[in-house]
Amino acid sequence: MTVLPDDGLSLAAGFPDTTHEQWQRLVEGVLRKSGKEVTGEAAEAALSTKLEDGLITRPLYTARPDADAPDTGFPGFAPFVRGGTPEGNSTSGWDVRQRIAGSDPVRVNEAALADLENGTTSLWLTVGRQGVPAGALGRALQDVYLDLAPVTLDAGADYADAARALLALYAEREVAPGAARAALGIDPLGHEARTGEALDTAPAVEIAREAAASWPGVRALTVDALPYHEAGGSAAEELGLSLATGVAYLRALTGAGLGTEAAFGQLEFRYSATADQFLTIAKLRAARRLWARIAEACGTPEAGAQRQHAVTSPVMMTRRDPWVNMLRTTVACMAAGVGGADSVTVLPFDSELGLPDAFARRIARNTSTVLLEESHLARVIDPAGGSYYVEQLTDELAHAAWEFFQTVERAGGLADALRSGLVAERLAATWAARSKKLATRREPVTGVSEFPLLSEKPLVREAAPAAPSGGLPRVRRDEAYEALRARSDAHLEATGGRPRIFLAALGPASAHTARATFASNLFQAGGIEPVHDPVSVDAANAAEAYAASGADGVAVLCSSDALYEEQAAAVAAALRGAGATTVFLAGKPGTCAGAVDEYVFAGCDAVAVLSSVLDRMGVPHGQ
Repeated sequence: MTVLPDDGLSLAAGFPDTTHEQWQRLVEGVLRKSGKEVTGEAAEAALSTKLEDGLITRPLYTARPDADAPDTGFPGFAPFVRGGTPEGNSTSGWDVRQRIAGSDPVRVNEAALADLENGTTSLWLTVGRQGVPAGALGRALQDVYLDLAPVTLDAGADYADAARALLALYAEREVAPGAARAALGIDPLGHEARTGEALDTAPAVEIAREAAASWPGVRALTVDALPYHEAGGSAAEELGLSLATGVAYLRALTGAGLGTEAAFGQLEFRYSATADQFLTIAKLRAARRLWARIAEACGTPEAGAQRQHAVTSPVMMTRRDPWVNMLRTTVACMAAGVGGADSVTVLPFDSELGLPDAFARRIARNTSTVLLEESHLARVIDPAGGSYYVEQLTDELAHAAWEFFQTVERAGGLADALRSGLVAERLAATWAARSKKLATRREPVTGVSEFPLLSEKPLVREAAPAAPSGGLPRVRRDEAYEALRARSDAHLEATGGRPRIFLAALGPASAHTARATFASNLFQAGGIEPVHDPVSVDAANAAEAYAASGADGVAVLCSSDALYEEQAAAVAAALRGAGATTVFLAGKPGTCAGAVDEYVFAGCDAVAVLSSVLDRMGVPHGQ
């Protein structure tokens, strides 16, 4: 019997040291089996992933050998990478901030009370022309304990009336100035980005001066990066534009006589949190580091603790199979909390369909509750700190964001960059590149471009107030596929059935299942119903099977390369004889050239293919 050494927990003491190069050689062997002959750094690069902003995610991270690796410090101390306060969220968790849209103050009040009684810790209200009238704010907040529940406003052009109404409400209800906690949400540049309408900033500066002097717990200005995220911007662009916004507000406040430290204290920053958990974590950490650098440059490094509000990304939300949004927002909420956001808003899963119902709002607020109370995510401050990957991604993202921030500053600042078109052009280019990934399904959208459910019953919600428009566009990951599905829906309503394509599966299941599944998934993403014969198709029965399928003039062959060589030409001819006007082949382009018309394959432009198929089927475009 082997006697185990009594050496405590030196679990690796008996193993030889290994090197990065040895690991690379193992990777070379794995890649060689897949037909890739690469060595050393090239082998590692073959497993790397290109991100936006020129960043690359490698398959393995180890300790950085360079002496230039940034010092992330400790929570509550510059550069605040690990948290803006010494305790982080470890004492009570992050602030669970629920957004309430709607113009009826009575219904808004009912939603606010229900939220506060069931886990929400602060409210985010739309006020003014897109929400509750400023004069009805008191009714919307009836029975809300304003000394306990912080309030955030989103009033756009009506910011002055909304802010004055809330401050007057505090005075009316005799809330002690030191007890009031609010973010007045004033964001003239964000409003201009949304609408193209430039606002007078003088009232904003005056309200900020009043808040700094009389309401220590009130922040007047919000640096909202969501307009840039929703216009298709990358993480670095979102960060860079938030810095440019923050600097513009600092200049306005200090130019009006407010002290630098007080000016920093009047700002709250709002960022998107996506289902890309590591990128979200790194973005929030990088944001704090960047803002600390601004504070250092202003001579007040101690004022550089950025107050952060994270909102689950509207861009990632889908209208089809919206239930999947619950999974997306859960990951995003987790990433926001781990990344150190002070406040987190989880958008309800049906928020893209209209006003969320009570069930959706309940799930949204309970997402934070589960992560805080059952998963205990807030017990440890900056739990991702020290991760080789997260630390390097934070550093690289900060550098990319700083570079873009400097580009905007050289253009004269954010206002000039918006009006000259610099921001719009940069974001449009980023979204165009991402749209290609979405169209080719290199960036999959579950329930939309991957594993769609054609039989789902659509959810119907009451229409939400119209969002501000006229400035930067609002993009969504599902938009190209949503347009295709809308065409299919209109066809269903007009004819009683969806457009149909015939899947001609050749040979045994072992030969055709993989490609038939791929083709079925792809065509359903465009609302096209795949129909196939329960037995495999050959030249003898193809015409009969096609005629029985009810297909709308299009068929796709699905099988192995070997069977394509043997049967594809004859089967395609039989299908055409039965009325098929277009025959696709699921496989490599060029296979059986001349026998088929088009190809579908991994990496093809699915949106273009699907649009073309619907055109060939005579399905009209939407209005």
